[in-house]
Amino acid sequence: MGFMAIQTPSPRRALVIDDEKALATLVAGYLERDGFEVHLAYDGPEGLDAARSVDPDVVVLDLGLPGLDGVEVCRQLRTFSDCYVVMLTARADEIDTLIGLSVGADDYMTKPFSPRELQARIAALLRRPRRAAHGIESPSDPLRIGALSIDLPAREVLLEGQPVPLTRTEFNVLAALAASPHIVFTRRVLIEAVWGDNWVGDEHLVDVHVLHVRQKLGDTADAQRYIRTVRGIGYRIGTGG
Repeated sequence: MGFMAIQTPSPRRALVIDDEKALATLVAGYLERDGFEVHLAYDGPEGLDAARSVDPDVVVLDLGLPGLDGVEVCRQLRTFSDCYVVMLTARADEIDTLIGLSVGADDYMTKPFSPRELQARIAALLRRPRRAAHGIESPSDPLRIGALSIDLPAREVLLEGQPVPLTRTEFNVLAALAASPHIVFTRRVLIEAVWGDNWVGDEHLVDVHVLHVRQKLGDTADAQRYIRTVRGIGYRIGTGG
């Protein structure tokens, strides 16, 4: 009688890109305890090469890297990967600048930081939108909003039949809004739906991701076909018109 092999799920992969080797090793240790397969790189070009070979689920990326800085690494990373990116910076006042640059990072942290907080931030990023919080199950048929189609199980977005290359966080933001079409989301509620209850950080990060989604859907501040701003409150899904 033969034995059936039991397949265990592959561990999630994390890439830490930081020229402070002691800090990179410390972060790697915490992520390994969370079950990640962790890879390290210590400058920008090495980090990009590692990202191409490793195909990470999440990248912890320092801003002040030799070779290529974190902004340029993130921009190039976004041309071939939709992994989650947590950007690290040594100065708090740089975070507003980084958000304004819209380089494609999903979250930002200032050094020195608590490795446990980084763990919590990454865990929150890796969660799917919690539609059940609003009593809505994921439909089997794609959600349709005008020329936009959102397939929640397949995590696929089509606009006029053409795929829209959203990052994971951008998809999660759009999916959370689309799954609850009659709800106006405050920034805090949208954060809880996408990142989880325990997320800590600048709530205006939501605005950056909404801006990215609008740009990719061909929306503008005037013609808000797919994501509408409800002044003084937050955001809701549009009608496509």
